[in-house]
Amino acid sequence: MNRANNSIWQGRFDGDSPLQHRIWQRVSHHENYSDISPKDFVLHGFAVEEGVRRNKGRVGAAAAPEIIRKNMANFPVVKPEFTLKDFGDVSDSSALETVQAELAERTAAGLVRGGRSLVLGGGHEVTYAHYSGIKKAFHGKKIGIINIDAHFDNREPEEGIGASSGTGFWQIAQEGTIHSLHIGIQRNSNTLKLFDTAHKYGMKYITADEIFFENLPGIYERIDELAESVDVLYLTICMDVFNAAIAPAVSALAYNGIFTDPAFMHFYRHILQSEKLVAMDVAEVNPGLDPDQRTARLAASLLNEWLMI
Repeated sequence: MNRANNSIWQGRFDGDSPLQHRIWQRVSHHENYSDISPKDFVLHGFAVEEGVRRNKGRVGAAAAPEIIRKNMANFPVVKPEFTLKDFGDVSDSSALETVQAELAERTAAGLVRGGRSLVLGGGHEVTYAHYSGIKKAFHGKKIGIINIDAHFDNREPEEGIGASSGTGFWQIAQEGTIHSLHIGIQRNSNTLKLFDTAHKYGMKYITADEIFFENLPGIYERIDELAESVDVLYLTICMDVFNAAIAPAVSALAYNGIFTDPAFMHFYRHILQSEKLVAMDVAEVNPGLDPDQRTARLAASLLNEWLMI
């Protein structure tokens, strides 16, 4: 195994026995997509924040992939067959559309070989890029998207500015029927126009206020309804869905955001257990605003939940 960049992928060493392995011991760096085997986790970093800048947000998310990797490194390996292949970063560029197209090509190359795509943002403009890669890999298949986010991200691009971190779902909807479920939507963070756009294109949603333990059966039903109606699933998480106490380093702070409490973890793991899930990403971690790497640690923990399934 060619281990990935040791300056990033390092952690506690308990021994070389598979029973003692941590993630950093099972990561390898690759450039050739022919190295991918079915069920491999295929990792890309999206070191891009041009979409956040265009959306008038707090920039800094381009530095997140490296920090998230470091916070993933020390988790224990719980599956004997676990393999994580790191294909490096797509770098920031003011030519947002160009860098989104590059990520799409690279993620598609992993998916067509049976890999499971994992992307570390970067701004939430990663959604349109990652979705485009899934669409290339599963041409003609029905793709379901679960967006755990305080925002719909379905704004129309502004004239003279273009696409941004807030336009991804509008862009997807322009390409045909969209199959999406948005979980954690905040009523005080989305205008009536954005709700209207969601209704216009059939974007389903669960508000933050609906996420509580007694309502889990209804949330499961909504998730299953989407999963059963599509061929593959893609999960995207914008870290600004979470309360500022546990995710302070985001572009748009949510003082009334959700927590990773038992209710959240129950439906979150239910999503991850779907055999149709082929891709996942996290977005909007801003390391320069992150005390104790709190937000990066949370993002890494959420990603690790999929690695353990």
